[in-house]
Amino acid sequence: MNTNHKREIARSLLEIEAVKLSPDKPFTWASGWHSPIYCDNRKTLSYPRVRKQIYKSFANIITALYPEADILAGVATGAIAHGVLVAEQMGLPFIYVRSAAKDHGLANQIEGSYKPGDKVVVVEDLVSTGGSSLKAVEALRGAGCEVLGMTAIFTYGFAEAAKRFEAAGCRLDTLSDYEALIEEALECGYVSADELATLKEWRTCPDTWRR
Repeated sequence: MNTNHKREIARSLLEIEAVKLSPDKPFTWASGWHSPIYCDNRKTLSYPRVRKQIYKSFANIITALYPEADILAGVATGAIAHGVLVAEQMGLPFIYVRSAAKDHGLANQIEGSYKPGDKVVVVEDLVSTGGSSLKAVEALRGAGCEVLGMTAIFTYGFAEAAKRFEAAGCRLDTLSDYEALIEEALECGYVSADELATLKEWRTCPDTWRR
């Protein structure tokens, strides 16, 4: 995905407040990290224009990079709806991967119809440290599928995530990223130059920022 398109996606996320920036009053993530940014890509589903922009962009990336894909897999729960939309656009089967196997019924971690040897592209909504995203990759590989790569709406671009994806041998491509987002935010007036410096500082050490 080229820089201009990444900034177009970033602009849409900012316009509908799927991404909120608050350098002066940071958010607290579930992990306990303090952050000047909060991303909730589920909001994109409520906006038809943005929703369409996202699933068409996903389809373009997957068609270009993975023409041999047999099936798409969404990461539960945030990427299920996006994955279904992309699968419909591409005319491909769809499955989804839970964070863990159910403790009842068939005890499935992967829901839907697939078979060992299927070539799978994973669809994700957000990549932070990469841990939960790569659990889905591990589950699919454990079921005998060949994971071609992962596509996501947005990544913070943490070095930790890059190392994890490299170690897992899994390619990651995203519709937008942190660099494109903060550039667009500055140009469109969502943040000032001083606030931009804070946003850049946070990204270098997010786990200890303002502790």
